[in-house]
Amino acid sequence: MQVESQLTRLGLFDARVPRYTSYPTAPHFSANVGPDRFRDWIEAIPAGSEISLYLHVPFCRRLCWFCACRTQGTKSEAPVRSYAETLRQEIALLRRHLAPGVRLSRLHWGGGTPTLLPADEMRALADAVFDAVPLGPNAEFSVEIDPNEIDDERLDALAAAGMNRASIGVQDFDPDIQAIIGRDQSYEATKRAVDMIRARGVASLNADILYGLPKQSQARIADSVQKLLSLSPDRVALYGYAHVPWMARRQMMIPSDAMPTPEERLKLFETARQLFTWDGYDEIGIDHFARPHDGLSVALKAGRLRRNFQGYTDDTAPVLVGLGASSISRFPQGFAQNASGTSDHVKAIRDGRFSTARGHAFAGEDLLRARMIEALMCDFRIDTAEMVRDWGARPEQLARMFDEAKHTFEDMVEVSDAGLFVPPKGRPLTRMIARVFDAYDLSKAGHSSAI
Repeated sequence: MQVESQLTRLGLFDARVPRYTSYPTAPHFSANVGPDRFRDWIEAIPAGSEISLYLHVPFCRRLCWFCACRTQGTKSEAPVRSYAETLRQEIALLRRHLAPGVRLSRLHWGGGTPTLLPADEMRALADAVFDAVPLGPNAEFSVEIDPNEIDDERLDALAAAGMNRASIGVQDFDPDIQAIIGRDQSYEATKRAVDMIRARGVASLNADILYGLPKQSQARIADSVQKLLSLSPDRVALYGYAHVPWMARRQMMIPSDAMPTPEERLKLFETARQLFTWDGYDEIGIDHFARPHDGLSVALKAGRLRRNFQGYTDDTAPVLVGLGASSISRFPQGFAQNASGTSDHVKAIRDGRFSTARGHAFAGEDLLRARMIEALMCDFRIDTAEMVRDWGARPEQLARMFDEAKHTFEDMVEVSDAGLFVPPKGRPLTRMIARVFDAYDLSKAGHSSAI
C-alpha cells in the first residue's frame, strides 16, 4: 500500500507516455525521409550481412473495435490477392537495390490478418521472399495467426515454407468482454489452432493478452490467464489496452465508462504477472514473459535483449526492413515509414518506386539516447561504462541526467558510479523514467496510459 501511494504521488496513474518501441517515437517522423533516402539506405547494407524483414498485411475479415492498428476490412478474396501481388513487386524492387549475399535473421508476417492470404498466395509470397533474401542459419520465420481465420491448407503452406514460430492474439477469453471489444474468439477455437500449429512441428508459440479492457476484473483476467497457461505458449506479451478513440475511431464502439481506472489497471497487470511468474515464466522487460528456454529469456540473461516496433526481441540484426502499407524500417542511419494508406502504397510500388512517406534521420544525441532508453526498457539499468565507451557519452552529461531521474523519482531509481538502476518496486514507472532521457517534445502526440 505504501508503494502504491508513492506511485500515485509520482504521477503513475495520470501520466501518458510513449511505449518507446523506437526513439525518437513515430509522431516525430517527418517527410524529410522519402523514397530516395530509403533506397540509399537499402543500398548501404553490406554484402553478405543479415537483416530482418517485416511484411504487413492490412486486411481483416472483421475489424475488432479495440484495435488501433492500420487495418481495413474485406469480405472478399480479390483485394487480398491484389495486395499480395503488390508485395511481390515490392520484394522484387527491394532485391534490385540489395547487395549480394544478404540473408534473413528474422522474417515476420503481421497485420491485420496475414492468414487471410489463400494458401497459394502464401506459397508464392514465401518463394518471392526467399528468392530475394534467403534465410540465414538459425533464422526465425514467424506469422501472426488468427484462430478464426486458419485451416489445414493454409497451415500446411506456412509450415512447408519454414514457419517456425507462430503468434496468436488472445486479448481475453471472457465472452462478455469479447462482445464489448468486438472480438469473438472462443477458447476452443484458440486451442484448436494451437493444436494444429503444434501438429506441424512449429517449435515456438507466442501469445498476446490484454489488461485494462472494459469490464475486466482481477477474477476475469485470472481466468483468462489460466486458460492461456493451459496452452503453454513459449512467450507471452501482456499489453495494456490503449483506449484512444480520438485516434482509432472504431474504439468509439467501446463504452468509455466501462474502462477500469488506472489503479485498477495496475492490479490487473499484477494479477496476470504473478500467475505467469508462478507458472515458471521469466519476466522480460515491462510486459513480456517467456519460458526459460525461449530466445527472449536467453537474450535477457546474455545481455542482448532488444526492443523494436514488435516489442521485445532477441534479434540483433542492424537493419529491419518493413514492406507493405504503413510498415516502418529501421537502419543504422534512421527510420523510414511507408505510405499509410493502402492505395497510396500500392500506387507507388506499381509505379516502380518505394512508397516511403516519412521517417527520421538520426542526428545529434539520437543514438545515445535511443540506447539509454532501450537499455532501461530491457534491463532496467543504464550502464555508464557502455554509454561512454560505445555511444560517446560524457560522464558529466550522464551524471546530470541520472540526477534528474533521481530527483524526480526518489528511491524508485538507484544511482551509483556504475550507472542507473530501477529496482522492482519502481518498474511500473519505467516508461515515465525513460521520458527523462527523451529530448523531443512529447506534447506533439497523445500517448497511452503509463500503466
